[in-house]
Formats: sequence, C-alpha cells, structure tokens
Amino acid sequence: MAERERKGLVARWLEGKERDENYARSTLPTSRWGLFWDILKGRFGRLMLTNLLMLITFLPMILLIFFRVTQVWAQGEMGPFGAGLTVGVQAIPNIQGTAEYMMLQTDLLFFAGFILAGIIASIGISGGAYIIRNLIWTEGIFVANDFLRGIKRNFLNVFEAVLIFTVVLFLARFMGNLADFYVATGSSLAGWMVASKVVGYIFVAFFLLVCLWMISLGINYKQGPWALFRNAVVMTVGTFPQTVFFAVLALWPFLLALLTTGFFMTISIVLIVLLAFSYAFLVWMDYSQWAFDKFVNPNIGVAVGRGLYNKDKPATSSAQTTPEADSAAEKEYRRLIVAQGRSMLVSRPIKPIDDDIEIYQLPESFSREDLQKLRESKEMMEEDVKAYAEEHKNDERYIEYNRQFDERERALQEEESGKKKKKKQQPKPPKMLNKRS
Repeated sequence: MAERERKGLVARWLEGKERDENYARSTLPTSRWGLFWDILKGRFGRLMLTNLLMLITFLPMILLIFFRVTQVWAQGEMGPFGAGLTVGVQAIPNIQGTAEYMMLQTDLLFFAGFILAGIIASIGISGGAYIIRNLIWTEGIFVANDFLRGIKRNFLNVFEAVLIFTVVLFLARFMGNLADFYVATGSSLAGWMVASKVVGYIFVAFFLLVCLWMISLGINYKQGPWALFRNAVVMTVGTFPQTVFFAVLALWPFLLALLTTGFFMTISIVLIVLLAFSYAFLVWMDYSQWAFDKFVNPNIGVAVGRGLYNKDKPATSSAQTTPEADSAAEKEYRRLIVAQGRSMLVSRPIKPIDDDIEIYQLPESFSREDLQKLRESKEMMEEDVKAYAEEHKNDERYIEYNRQFDERERALQEEESGKKKKKKQQPKPPKMLNKRS
C-alpha cells in the first residue's frame, strides 16, 4: 500500500483536513465572514498578484509621501530655528510663525500633487476592486484580463470618488496649516481658524467613508455621478457604526504605517507590499455586499446572497430571489414567448408519420404517366393531413395552448398600453439604484 503523503502545517491550514469534503456544496461558506476566510485561504496567490498590480499604480502617491517626510525633516534640520543661541551664529530678530509658514508651503505642493497621484491610483483601484468583487461572487477570474476589464468599466466612478476625497483632504490640510500659522503669529482670527481646522479633519474622516461607499456602489451598480455621490452618503449615514468598524478593519495596515515608527512600520510596509491593498478591498467589498443584500438588492429585484451557499435550498442556486425578481422574470418570459410567435408545432394538429401513405417514387426513366402518379400521391397526402387536422383541432391540448398564448399576448398588450397612458403621470425613480448589466 502506498504511504499517504504527510503535508506541512501551512499546507494543511490552506487546504483543510483530509476527508472533510472540502469541495462538497454543504461545506461552502454560508456567511460573509466564512466567505472572507475562504477567499483569503483559497485565493491567496491571486490576492497577492492583484495587490502587486494595485501597488504599481500607488507608487506615485508613495513617492510623494516619502518626498514630504524628507522635505519636512530637511526643513527642521536646516531652518533658522536655533539662530542666536551660540557664538558666531547670526541672530534673526523674529522667526515667529516661520516653521508654520514653511509647512504651509510644503503641504500646498504635496497635497496638490496628491490629487494627481490619486488619479493614477484610481486606475489600480478600479481594476483591483473589480477582481475582488468577482472573487466574492465566486466567479472565475483571470487576473490580468479582469484587471483591464475593471479599469474599462469602473474608472470614471472610482475617479470621481478619489477626486472628491483628495480635494477635501487638500482643503482641510490647507485650513489646518493656515490655522497653525495664525495661532503662531497671534492673529485675532486664530480661534475661528482652529475651529475650521477641526471641522476640516472631521470632513476628511467622513468623506473617506463616503469615498469607500462610492467605490463599492460604482463597481456594483450603474448610475450617474450625482446619484453615485448621493447614494454613498445615504449608505454612510444609514450604516454609520458598521461602516466605521469595517473601514478601520480594512485600513489598519495603512494606519499602522502612518502612525507608527520602527518595528511596527516595517511590518506595515511588508504588508502593504504583499497583501494590504487586496486585503482592504476584500474586507470592504465583502461588508458592502452584506449591506447591499440587506438594504438595496431586495428593493430593486436583484438576487441576494451571491457567493454564498443557501443551506435551506440545496437544490437551487445559492442566490436567493425576491418576489420582485420572480415577477420581473415572469414578465420577461411572457415577452419572450410572445415575441417568438405562436408555435405551429404545438398550436395545431400535425399528423404523425405512422401510416402506409407514401409518395410515389419516380423511376430512373419516367413518363408523363409517372408524373401524374406522383402528383396524385402528393395530393392524397395533403388531403389526409388536412383531414387529420380537422378531426383533432378541438383536442384539449391545442385549445389549452392557444388559450394560454392568447392570454399572454393580451396581458402584454394591456401592460404596454397601460405604461404608455401612465408614462407622463409616473414620478422619476427615487434615489436607489439601477441594476448593472
């Protein structure tokens, strides 16, 4: 007997225990948490490749951050902040507000460049988030192809979200630096500027959440720029506690890099290079799918639970459908049946070929008499078919089919005529979302 291969700890963790029916439908994830861990373990390589593609588009933004840190450090080392403290050093009579003014000039350049870098980063976000969404929907993916397809489909929506956030960040940072300068110089407007600084940072935090929702909504639904922003604000306000929790859970590697130094910063940099971008969008897109299933999809007739296994209906698809979706499918079925027309094979009797009537076969050398026999045999067969149809035209199956078809056709005509009459009276669809094809 061949010996069973003994796998290592990491392999057993990724693949699961032997003989546990890992690929049986009953063991597929049934919750969003389970789906998250299933993707993280089973698609780790594709997550790393997606992270690399996104990281490339974030390189200009990373270089800008490095430039700012270096610039601030150089200003602190070379600035005239120790003037007159030692013998031989030139004394500058008044350096009040100099450091704050230098920081203001540096951040004006940096955060303006941050807006341009955000446009480049939007390319990676639109492609990478599209791949993550397809993973959550348990669809087959090809990373390179889907990355390009995601850019083509979602760039404008993602660009709008990133542009709004980077502009708000630029304005908030400008107001913050201006407040620091006025406080340092003892201006009478210092109090108002400090208040504007606090309000600005609150707006940055809020619009970060709005930006995340705009990305999710833009990738999942087709909608215009204003509708996208409005719906993102609605989702942010309506799910605020959960949104804050999952935003922190998704972005903690980046917060670790911005707020720590030394060993913890090294860990965060390694995570950013290997997995942080994919991990962040996996957490966020998984959470947003839960929110869409709970608050949006049932109201617009879209199947819920995509990517999850429904234990209650093992014989059907894992996606649950709503009455609205069933009604829409029924209407579409009726339209399809009517559009194809009445089936001539089902709507009337057709005599089966089960008798001894045959068409006369012409010999190789035939005469006028043979042609007459051929014509007579054809006429006899046509009369026999007509007689059969006349005899069976009142059979129940033909009457029932024609009755159902007439009802479908009449219902569809009434529905379309009713829509035309009420078209001017109907209000525009409110707020939430149009289904993306």
